[in-house]
Amino acid sequence: MNTAKYTNEQDRIPHDISLLAFDADDTLWDCQGHFDNVEAAYCHLLVPYGSHDEIATKLFQTETGNMPLLGFGSKAFTISLVENAIKISKGKISGDDLLKVIELGKSLLNMSGTPLEGVEETLKELHKKGSYKIVVFTKGDNLDQENKFKRSGLAKYFDDCIVVADKTPHEYMHLCRLFDTNIGRLCMVGNSFKSDILPVLKLGGYAIHIPYELQWQMEQVEDTDMRKDFPRFRRIEKFRELTELL
Repeated sequence: MNTAKYTNEQDRIPHDISLLAFDADDTLWDCQGHFDNVEAAYCHLLVPYGSHDEIATKLFQTETGNMPLLGFGSKAFTISLVENAIKISKGKISGDDLLKVIELGKSLLNMSGTPLEGVEETLKELHKKGSYKIVVFTKGDNLDQENKFKRSGLAKYFDDCIVVADKTPHEYMHLCRLFDTNIGRLCMVGNSFKSDILPVLKLGGYAIHIPYELQWQMEQVEDTDMRKDFPRFRRIEKFRELTELL
């Protein structure tokens, strides 16, 4: 993956940006690592009914099928864990093991929300500048995301935390209306091309991609040379590099 260094003034995000929005999971704090750990424990628990790869593949299929109805988040994932366990065991899984599956899913509701390296120092600096409204804009379950936000200790650097079912173009436009601005003055920061970067660029906003070492299958898209097609695209390697652009 190519990561550009922006040293020229022309590469910096223009001063007329009025709204700076941040994704939460795997941008501000680790999330996918916790899901991966739960999935590994889940596959180990269900080993009498299939291999790790078979169980993981079936689980992703179940998640994908449930997405239109259940959306994103730990609670939706837990339902998929239970449903998949019953299916893959052909109903033979015991009640005790189902309780273990549920506990695995519920453990995700208590993930720490510990800020990733460089996050708090950078947010503190951006907040101190006072140049923008700064918000968390994330998708998933409202209560789950808001609790992680509180546990992270980062709330003091943000004007708001907004949770939506999905980051659609409509939701990005609505976000701009909430803060009395237009899409051309929005800069979105996140780790997901699919949710954080492409929708904003296609609408005419600015987007800064910060890759994370782990990525959920649902968020994976082809990584291309985005700067060719979207001059408002930037990519950095570390969160603290935001201060070089803003």
